Amino acid sequence: MTSVNSDFVFGRHAGIDFLKTQDVGRINKIFLQQGVQADFASQVVYLAKKKGLIIQNVPKNKLDRLVQGGNHQGLVLAVSSFEYADLDQLLNKFEAENHDAFLLMLDSIEDPHNLGSILRSADATGVDAIIIPKRHATGLTSVVAKTSTGAIDYVPVARVNNLVQTTKELKKRGYWIFGTDMEGTDYRKWDAKGKTVLVIGNEGKGISPLLKKQMDQTLTLPMVGHVQSLNASVATGVLLYQMLTSRQG
Repeated sequence: MTSVNSDFVFGRHAGIDFLKTQDVGRINKIFLQQGVQADFASQVVYLAKKKGLIIQNVPKNKLDRLVQGGNHQGLVLAVSSFEYADLDQLLNKFEAENHDAFLLMLDSIEDPHNLGSILRSADATGVDAIIIPKRHATGLTSVVAKTSTGAIDYVPVARVNNLVQTTKELKKRGYWIFGTDMEGTDYRKWDAKGKTVLVIGNEGKGISPLLKKQMDQTLTLPMVGHVQSLNASVATGVLLYQMLTSRQG
């Protein structure tokens, strides 16, 4: 596992979930706002005592500065860096278990809110792992963690140097590669069974040309409105539920 920069987890749902699920070594400090609701404060104190952690009670403006105006809801955790999975280890594990994995590859998603929302959908639909590039894309940050409402702890995320090269390696391992395109096959006809990778493109540019050449098939979401595009996380959610329907059916 490789780690990135230290960060914050904030917000009541994300913070409580992190306290419940993460090892004590991941949590550096707990900042609790002075005067928060007694029942919520008691819950934080209980979880902190279980892990032997000390709570620092601070004024609201201190929390505001820590998260730069984010909606902390009275709770901020200073945490060790979020960890990325090793892709080779994941693939070897799937093969050892004879598991036809479903992987989601994100080509330079830049908005951390989109990545967080995609993590939520991935967890809900049983995605085995997410692959992102090391450059020109958002990584696992506190904003991603909060938006994912805990899904960041359950869906492995691997970072790679080159998506095109990674796609070629996945093909050698027997994976079929599907991407999104305005001229693709109707997504409702998508057969997502077997070892499958779905590639989602950048919010503005879509899938890069070199990566698009690696697609075995492209999929499109039919639209009848005036705006012929969807938010990246919304489009991903629609496609992932088609994947789930296909694989369950």
